[in-house]
Amino acid sequence: MNKSVMRAHGLMLLATVLIATSFPVGAAITHGLDSVVLTLLRFSLAALVFAPIVAWRYGLPWIGWRDLARYSVISACLVGFFWGMFVALRLTSVLNTATIFTLTPAITAAVSAVLLRERLGPAARVALPVGMVGALWVIFRGDMGALLAMDLGQGDAIFLAACIAMGCYSPLLKLLHRGEPMARVTFWTLVTGAGWLFLLSAGRLGAVGWPTVPVAVYGGIAYLAVFTTLITFFIFQTSVAVIGPTRVMSYTYLNPVLVVLIGIGFGEPLPALTTYPGLVLIVGATVILQRTQAPVNAR
Repeated sequence: MNKSVMRAHGLMLLATVLIATSFPVGAAITHGLDSVVLTLLRFSLAALVFAPIVAWRYGLPWIGWRDLARYSVISACLVGFFWGMFVALRLTSVLNTATIFTLTPAITAAVSAVLLRERLGPAARVALPVGMVGALWVIFRGDMGALLAMDLGQGDAIFLAACIAMGCYSPLLKLLHRGEPMARVTFWTLVTGAGWLFLLSAGRLGAVGWPTVPVAVYGGIAYLAVFTTLITFFIFQTSVAVIGPTRVMSYTYLNPVLVVLIGIGFGEPLPALTTYPGLVLIVGATVILQRTQAPVNAR
């Protein structure tokens, strides 16, 4: 394994830990502000923080309408995911959202097969279904009756749709990348994402009672903007080019375990015993996927 691949895996582990923290932080602040407005502030703040860095290193010339459209397609996936996450966290548990998020590697693999002609090795073809079984086990608490009846809550269904959007993100990023620096890609993805969110929230901004919004909500937005948006976007976009979309997204399998550990650290009770077999399957799938070779393009 060369240094660039090892670095990509190390960065993805860091990004996974940061993403795991976004679920409890998002749950803590989602009731304090409209979901679309909250996501708009998150993207806008991340873009403002990153703008001086990109300007200093690469400059910020006008990129043209064609490139703007390209970045808008990429950011639309992220907007759909984060908006869906904040809405879902009002209706379902942190553990459920973190677990449903583990379905994104399988979604990413399916989209990559269509858009990128990416072929998975035998181990990955086993690991992805195992990870999905583990995720479903946790969601339905090992209750086969609930699974067969598809007893999904409204929040779970909303977040599943959000994860489908996220599953399209990495393949589209790799398909639409034209060799420009990833820092520039990150910045324009944030800017166009903020543009989408401004259009969605334009009619709601005037109704927000800004002075009454709790200070903790603004603090949570700042944390999400810098650590779980700006830093993780850059890590994802850098790593996709090195180890491929499916292996990047496979790190999401670790989210339920990390969320449980974070919750325990803050004094929350242990999850039900019926969820443990699913968590074991999820961790096993992650280990298998990270030991496979990088995916091969058929083209």
